Amino acid sequence: MHCIRKLSDDLIWIGASEHRAARFENHYPVPEGMSYNSYVLLDEKAVLFDTADSAVAEIFFENLDQALAGRALDYVVVSHMEPDHAALLFEVANRYPGATFVLSAMALNMMKQFFPTDLAGRAKLVKDGDSLSTGRHTLQFFTAQMVHWPEVIVTYDAASQTLFSADAFGSFGALDGRLLSEEVADWGHYWAEARRYYTNIVGKYGPQVQALLKKAATLTIAQVCPLHGVVLRGDSIAQFVAKYDAWSRYAPEENGVLIAYASVYGHTEAAVQILAAQLLERGIPTTVMDAASLHPSYILSEAFRVSHIVLAATTYNNGLFPVMEALAQEIVAHNLQNRTFGIIENGSWAPVAGKLLRENVQKIANTQFLTNGVTIKSALKEAQKEQLAAMADEIAAALSAGGKA
Repeated sequence: MHCIRKLSDDLIWIGASEHRAARFENHYPVPEGMSYNSYVLLDEKAVLFDTADSAVAEIFFENLDQALAGRALDYVVVSHMEPDHAALLFEVANRYPGATFVLSAMALNMMKQFFPTDLAGRAKLVKDGDSLSTGRHTLQFFTAQMVHWPEVIVTYDAASQTLFSADAFGSFGALDGRLLSEEVADWGHYWAEARRYYTNIVGKYGPQVQALLKKAATLTIAQVCPLHGVVLRGDSIAQFVAKYDAWSRYAPEENGVLIAYASVYGHTEAAVQILAAQLLERGIPTTVMDAASLHPSYILSEAFRVSHIVLAATTYNNGLFPVMEALAQEIVAHNLQNRTFGIIENGSWAPVAGKLLRENVQKIANTQFLTNGVTIKSALKEAQKEQLAAMADEIAAALSAGGKA
């Protein structure tokens, strides 16, 4: 059964949500499902903005048919060729043989790679700044390379002051009827999932996000229509832009500490709990996360949020405990700059976890390390609590001075 919503007299949301897939991109946990947004503009020409994932194909086509109400489809704007948005393009091409595909040259090349039939004869290639009149509306296109694929374009409709933002300004989670930003009841939770989405999907590409924000700053935007998450209106637009600006500059949202740890038998965890208590006693916001029980996407999101990160790990097979090694690689891969790291290592005969952690994260630009670190030989000794206190004091002093350790 179709489910569509009008965003204006001539703009209709025809997206869908699904809860069956446990992981987005077969990697990121989505316990609250995932949304796939598509939009139809009914001007003198009818325009479809993106398709959807094959998981929601049935409802997508029901919604598209309902929105068009028997009209021909004239244009399909292809913002992004990733299959969660482009999987149904070939079927759209077959169902609507008169439709022209509006996309970048690189997107057309990807279309040839994904689908068995070359649709180049039905393509209208657009470059940065190009425009297309559909009647009352004029669509202007802007390239958004590596936000988060190289072929991406975003579209601005000046008549309605709407930005169709592709994967920018999105979030994990199904909509479950909640389409508009003013319908979000728990913004704290929504920000957490929007941050997790940004840091893991787009976080590596800060300079490219900055370039897109500069283009967006030249536009008057009253509505943002992303490919995932709620449609942004009102104050939420400026709030999202501010968040994206901070995240893409790798600036922490809060002076605080994330302690991420990997402990085999609990001795490293014991040290972490003591350090967390000492930090909180000093009034420092602190979050403790177990790399063995949490997916790294949650830990990476928190790492983007705070100023200081303590990594605590056990030596394992003369290397890093595997889940901590994976986390360190995620931090490096997502280019998390401008952070101060502290290190706690453990090893019963030849501890090397600290050395390996340092070698990993120092690959990132503008990385600093606390002077005070802790090496545990099997189990923390009473005297070593002073070393943890010294680490807490160093962080507290840096934050009270308004800087980094």
